[in-house]
Amino acid sequence: MGYRILETDDIPGYLRERGHWGDGTDIRVREVSDGNMNRVFLASSGDGTRSLAVKQALPWVRVAGPSWPMSPERADAEARAYDQVAKVAPDKIPAIHGYDPENYALVMEDMSDLEVLRTRLNEGEPYGPHTSARSGEFVAQLSFATSDFGMPSAERKALIAASVSPELCKITEDVVLSEPYIEHEHNHWHEGLDDLAAEFRADTRLRTEVADLRHTFMTSAQALLHGDLHTGSIMVGERESAHVVRVFDPEFSFVGPVGYDLGLYWANALVSQERARALGTLSDHADQLRLSWEAFEAEFRRLWPTRLDAFFDDAYVDRFLRRVWTESLGYAGTEIVRRIIGFAHLTDLTTLPDPVPASRRALLLGRELIVRREELSDVDAVRAVVESLT
Repeated sequence: MGYRILETDDIPGYLRERGHWGDGTDIRVREVSDGNMNRVFLASSGDGTRSLAVKQALPWVRVAGPSWPMSPERADAEARAYDQVAKVAPDKIPAIHGYDPENYALVMEDMSDLEVLRTRLNEGEPYGPHTSARSGEFVAQLSFATSDFGMPSAERKALIAASVSPELCKITEDVVLSEPYIEHEHNHWHEGLDDLAAEFRADTRLRTEVADLRHTFMTSAQALLHGDLHTGSIMVGERESAHVVRVFDPEFSFVGPVGYDLGLYWANALVSQERARALGTLSDHADQLRLSWEAFEAEFRRLWPTRLDAFFDDAYVDRFLRRVWTESLGYAGTEIVRRIIGFAHLTDLTTLPDPVPASRRALLLGRELIVRREELSDVDAVRAVVESLT
């Protein structure tokens, strides 16, 4: 039949055609699309005993429409990432019931009983137990399993070839790793930040350091990444008295530097901290970078004895993890900057009564993380920078 854009009324028939729902059962459908890129539908039985989610990639950016075309093949990358994660961390992603490559549609677990982490934080709630630790473990498990440490060379080469995503990587290379530091139509900011936006564009040292991070992003094929790991890509909640963390939306997945995933998470955690500081609702925010890094490092070291190539000795893992730490700080800085003076701002800041003071603090922090990433050797050093901001 070929690719067709699904509408709400199509979903019952689509699920039956694909064998996900039996005949004769009432199916109620509602659209819950919320992100920038895709459409999402929730289908449930009339008696509420069964539900599924259907996510379809459109041939354009959803919030812009046909004026911003975008290949729906990004859904292939998402399905491929879920396949890889399911092998090593199935408890940290939604259950995937099927992928339809013809229509670029995923059928998956309904997570509407959980809450998007960013929404939870914006409402003044704490992270809760295990959220950042599970996120760090997720990065460690996925990155080790798909690196040269955990995957045979032939499989690695096939994964790299299959995971090439030039269109989506170009978005990151531009929107995150160059545009905020030059004059560009995508850039915008609150008028109270005019001076800092101009300073950042004129800062030659900052630009050179971002160029270094950009080149690493373009050339370092360390492991399969989620590619867009932020507080809007994580759902949390309680199920059967247990704290549940689910990472979703890995459509920007590609093989790149491990520190990029960690950096995105840290950037969002640090910006959330500035929101809470502005509102007087600080709770466990300051601990999240430490918790995610310690969990990442512990899990990576736990997996290290299973490495396939013993030539990489125990001294080398120390060096590798140091490099990941440093690059993660740099990428955290670039994500903070782009979310304030670049494209696609964070509601953490834009919904504040006065976004300017927290945005200024966050921008200054972002610059420090980029230009001083080599000297900020541990969590305490980062925390000192955060507390020194005015």
